[in-house]
Amino acid sequence: MASSCSVPLPQLSTARSLSRRRGASLFWSRSIRQDDSNVSALFKSLISNSGCAGRPVRPASITCNAQTTSPSAMASGTPVRATSLLVVGATGTLGRQVVRRALDEGYDVRCLVRPRPTPADFLRDWGATIVNGDLSKPDTIPATLVGVHTIIDCATGRPEEPIQTCAKAMGIQKYVFFSIHNCDMHPDVPLMEIKRCTERYLQDSGLNHITIRLCGFMQGLIGQYAVPILEQKSVWGTDAPTRIAYMDTQDIARLTFIALRNPKLDGKVLTFAGPRAWTTQEVITLCERLAGQDANVTTVPVSILKLTRQITRFFQWTNDVADRLAFSEVLSSNTVFTAQMNDTYSLLGVDAKDIITLERYLQEYFTNILKKLKDLKAQSKQTDIYF
Repeated sequence: MASSCSVPLPQLSTARSLSRRRGASLFWSRSIRQDDSNVSALFKSLISNSGCAGRPVRPASITCNAQTTSPSAMASGTPVRATSLLVVGATGTLGRQVVRRALDEGYDVRCLVRPRPTPADFLRDWGATIVNGDLSKPDTIPATLVGVHTIIDCATGRPEEPIQTCAKAMGIQKYVFFSIHNCDMHPDVPLMEIKRCTERYLQDSGLNHITIRLCGFMQGLIGQYAVPILEQKSVWGTDAPTRIAYMDTQDIARLTFIALRNPKLDGKVLTFAGPRAWTTQEVITLCERLAGQDANVTTVPVSILKLTRQITRFFQWTNDVADRLAFSEVLSSNTVFTAQMNDTYSLLGVDAKDIITLERYLQEYFTNILKKLKDLKAQSKQTDIYF
């Protein structure tokens, strides 16, 4: 791959981009100015090639003038080491585990991080290299890809992001994309439709890639259920029998690198699911048992979520809320987010017994946190006596 890139890249101007909310999914909104004769070539290509044409689009404006040059047209440079890795979304729940695993396995890890008031110093402390870039600003992307062999995309994809196009132009040799299980079955949910469109774009782009669909993270259950129960606060749930096969992000990261090293998986779509699918009530009951106390459960009927979503769609300023409710509605419907993993384990050469169960994960969490609380209480009593 060339050591520099002279490929003209998209110049996008986005009025609204995805926003990350604590404890929530990522939202998106976009629209194309009707009077703009220079509509984003990248966006149009993504939509037309992915079968997403004709879908309703959401507010934001995109303007782009771009053309892509094939990697073969670029001057040859210093060969890129196969251990050179760029992680997108490295500060997220999954991204940080991917970074840790990559460093443990000897990869030269570079993390693409947006400029922020609070730097991601923990990544640098682990041994990774931090490069600043903003996926909504295409001119910040090329420099971050120089000398990179593989990209692992742990972020939520947006159709207007130039990362995949620039990766192809600069001759990135492998692209790993994390998607959502059954994203192709929910075209009305913006987050899942974005994932589906990105999957299709990668398939049509010619990039050497692997798509990994995920069901749910065990880590997300800590803030959603475990901590509120310990703090005797309300736990929010629904009356729907949705089942999700949660998986530890450390296991996801480990399996990802096994798949990355297997050339037979190039161009494949894999689904990673935990050993068992759980309903919300089952997770709450498990947390209650391990915490040794009852939960204050507030149940929200799915019908209320649907009604609220319809109301918020009437107003421009509540579109993000509607998108969030759309994804919540999917997770709260009578849906099973799981997949049969025996073939995947066999393909990766992994023993199913090595995948942590939710019972074991939460048991370790509650054992550690309750021990710390007990120690703090003991220290507090000792201090009171001393003074």
